[in-house]
Amino acid sequence: MANHKSAAKKARHDLAVRLRNRANRSAMKTAIKRFLGVVSTGDKVSASALLPNTLSIVDKACRKGVLHKNAANRHKSRLTLKVNALS
Repeated sequence: MANHKSAAKKARHDLAVRLRNRANRSAMKTAIKRFLGVVSTGDKVSASALLPNTLSIVDKACRKGVLHKNAANRHKSRLTLKVNALS
């Protein structure tokens, strides 16, 4: 338990930030799973249509500070390679 008023406020703020980060990370992971499900069916048209939305969600997570810039770029690169590998 916090001993100072400012420490209590910091604890409340940290909780709110943690919940926000968790929601953003969850949305990103859900979008990636949905995309990988489409890729696993082998449908390149659907995967290509879903790719920009998925990359946008990864970019948003990066902007919000949930994901490091290099990690976001790595995710985007791997997702794009998966679409390009489909024939």
